[in-house]
Amino acid sequence: MKRLILIICILFSSVFLQEKTVEIKPPRGYYNYTFIKWAVSLGWLELVNTKPAIPNTIAASQDIIYKKTDQRQLKLDIFKNKSLSKPAPLIIFIHGGSWTKGDKKDYFAYCLPYAEKGYVTASLSYRFSQEAIFPAALEDIICGIRWLKKHSDEYGIDSSRVALVGGSAGGHLAMMAAYTADEPIFNSDCDDSDISTTVQAIVNIYGPSDLTTDFAISQSATPKFMGTTFDENPNKYKEASPFIYISNNDPPTLIFHGTIDKIVPVAQSDFLAKELKKYNVYHEYHRLKGWPHTMDVAVPVNIYTQLVMDRFFQKWLRGDNN
Repeated sequence: MKRLILIICILFSSVFLQEKTVEIKPPRGYYNYTFIKWAVSLGWLELVNTKPAIPNTIAASQDIIYKKTDQRQLKLDIFKNKSLSKPAPLIIFIHGGSWTKGDKKDYFAYCLPYAEKGYVTASLSYRFSQEAIFPAALEDIICGIRWLKKHSDEYGIDSSRVALVGGSAGGHLAMMAAYTADEPIFNSDCDDSDISTTVQAIVNIYGPSDLTTDFAISQSATPKFMGTTFDENPNKYKEASPFIYISNNDPPTLIFHGTIDKIVPVAQSDFLAKELKKYNVYHEYHRLKGWPHTMDVAVPVNIYTQLVMDRFFQKWLRGDNN
């Protein structure tokens, strides 16, 4: 009898430990940009290697042409662990750069670790505003999603489990693609229109959710991206704002934003979180005190974002969401 009681106690303890959530504490931030510059220059704050070497354990398929435009050929990179024996969830990374610059290689620091963790990862190029104005970049991302789903068997992708991750301008494009999935207004530029662009999760890292704010329209990058000023065409600015497409059917959303961000104010994510709550969309908002734009280039923030993303993807891409 005592032995039976002991076994029951062990089983209950095991269940309790498995279900107990381990707290992930955000890294301590800084008073302002100047303090961060000092910390970096003095070696107190380490920066991530944004161009890491590809490990031997990872199969890399690079510079694959997924779309041809009048401006240039658009390419993507795919990474997967060589040990994978069955289709795995796909995480698509979309780089930032004010819609005017950037490179798909900018997110290798995320692509490679997540490929090692058993996901298939991809990073896309897209047209910049000096090449083609909105909605060209969004249509490129949509085409990329369709291309990856179409070639899922070839690259060992489980097309029913897909997440989008974007930072800054890439976060904006990720939200637009996720929140407008399968809406015809932004799908006319792609082949294979019968392939759904629906995704199961989205991670927005300091991306703008509302391009109609005074701050957003005052930034030089915004009218370049839109091809017009707000005064000339306010409706177009609204159409390019992710928040207007939010509905109760949208995928779970994870948000990261620093409170001293001067490029995309944290108010953008404050507003986004409120809109998601209004429509009962599952979301997690990590408002990091004392961190700026591109904060995840700092090692402490990068470690934190990956730990949080690990849990988020485990829940929404691997099925532990009960």
